[in-house]
Amino acid sequence: MVNIGDKAPEFSASTDGGGTVSLKDLKDKKIVLYFYPKDMTPGCTAESCGFRDALPYFSKINAEIIGVSKDSVKRHDKFKEKYELPFMLAADEDGKMCEAYGVWQEKKNYGKTYMGIVRSTFLIDEKGKIAAVWRNLRVKGHVEKVLEEAQKL
Repeated sequence: MVNIGDKAPEFSASTDGGGTVSLKDLKDKKIVLYFYPKDMTPGCTAESCGFRDALPYFSKINAEIIGVSKDSVKRHDKFKEKYELPFMLAADEDGKMCEAYGVWQEKKNYGKTYMGIVRSTFLIDEKGKIAAVWRNLRVKGHVEKVLEEAQKL
């Protein structure tokens, strides 16, 4: 489990538009790394659009936003285009990022138990340390909480 004060786990992933992103490429920036279950679903869309709408505020404080799910790059491309998302979406198809950040967990829904991404956000400071963590979060009001913490760094 990744906790506040820990060094952020390294990652490298394919992104929408055929790009790649890695932690080492983003040094000297604050990073908002948010993990969500699936593109095009109501909660994930609301969360992503919330980060989209707040991007000017995050940009002012040199914070990079990266959304992560196990969806394919192709699906990310469609999601990004449909909702005009101006930040990277990382495709963690092999689940390595989810494992490293501890968000791939057992979930229960309508009496069924299954493995899935627990909606979580990690705020990483310019030195690569975890500055704040939100796990199993509610979408409503979440972006504002992340922005408030990021502004303190």
